Amino acid sequence: MNYWLIKSEPDEFSWQQLQKDKKTNWTGVRNYTARNNLREMKKGDLAFFYHSNVGQEIVGIAKVTKEHFPDPTADKPGWVAVEFAPVKAFKQPVTLATLKKDPFFKDMDLVRLGRLSVGKVPPAMWDKICGMGGVA
Repeated sequence: MNYWLIKSEPDEFSWQQLQKDKKTNWTGVRNYTARNNLREMKKGDLAFFYHSNVGQEIVGIAKVTKEHFPDPTADKPGWVAVEFAPVKAFKQPVTLATLKKDPFFKDMDLVRLGRLSVGKVPPAMWDKICGMGGVA
């Protein structure tokens, strides 16, 4: 299994909306690295759900329920979407500021590549963040 982090502005699509909808297609990704990460995702992989801009915090865990398929919002071929479903909300959100203060996370995509909307999360970092969020 691989671990990921997906970002969304909460005023556009929030964790609460994902919980209400029970699933969503992750569309609109137009960065090549993020697109390649979506292509690598496998059914059952887990992803942190991160509220960007407002909050700047990891608030829950989502699961890949459908592997990549053509993004219906793209006007050019080659862009993909992935379907996600909610798994569990964090008891305590984990902020970007908290991660940046801890040298353990200095190489994390979220810390190093702040504008990347879909990033990889190494297993050790996944475990530590889950513990910080109260979902270990």
